[in-house]
Amino acid sequence: MQTTTYQSLKFKDSKNSILDDTVVIEAPLQININNQPYTVVMRTPGNDLELIRGLLFAEDIYKSSQNIEVHITEEDNYSSIINCTITKDKIGKGYLNKRTLLSVSSCGICGKKELSDIKVSGEKLANHSQISRQEISDMYAKMYQYQETFRASGGSHAAAVFDTSKELLTIKEDIGRHNAVDKCVGDLLENNQLKKGKSLFVSGRVSYEIVSKAFIAKIPIIVAVSACSSLSIDFAKEFGICLIGFSRETKMTVYSNPQYVNYE
Repeated sequence: MQTTTYQSLKFKDSKNSILDDTVVIEAPLQININNQPYTVVMRTPGNDLELIRGLLFAEDIYKSSQNIEVHITEEDNYSSIINCTITKDKIGKGYLNKRTLLSVSSCGICGKKELSDIKVSGEKLANHSQISRQEISDMYAKMYQYQETFRASGGSHAAAVFDTSKELLTIKEDIGRHNAVDKCVGDLLENNQLKKGKSLFVSGRVSYEIVSKAFIAKIPIIVAVSACSSLSIDFAKEFGICLIGFSRETKMTVYSNPQYVNYE
């Protein structure tokens, strides 16, 4: 379950009424690695395994194609503690920079110790496909069809990944923007489809964190409904990613690598 109900007092014009309002759930997930606490993520329950796979992939902790061994060690209502068993030869260097603070739903950089921790190294992404304005509109419509939590609550974000043929590979919802992206990447990893991902759609704004996750997952196009931060634009240019913001109806703003967009 990703939503719950709270009694609320609604005002409209000069009238008011008491009713049950649907809201999106936000609850903590503690991730342990080899029985040692790694981080706490505030997320919307559901797809926790995919969230963990995507997060550990982005953090350079577990890059193996083999499914990770996980065990729920504690579960209380919507809160969970999940332990991941990873052999020493499979733990990446990112584990040395493990987070020391609570990772809240609005910020994926929380807990990073030094400025150098936010750097992502690697070659620019090579992209040979284009995306048109009509395709963007159609893909957003397809994504919205599956945003059940948002339609019920109005309080969740969504991320979706499409392939070269603009077919939907995965869509996930969460209270946190970057959590939704991690869930998508984790889902593709679980199903050995990550290499098919060519465009990432997000229902909100884009920050550095989302661009870095797309780069690590080798997804060369990002399309957002809302704004893009300055750092996200800088990183998109650096990494060879086409970054599109304010994509609404017939409007959009292309911030980097405009050659990936078919404007006809």
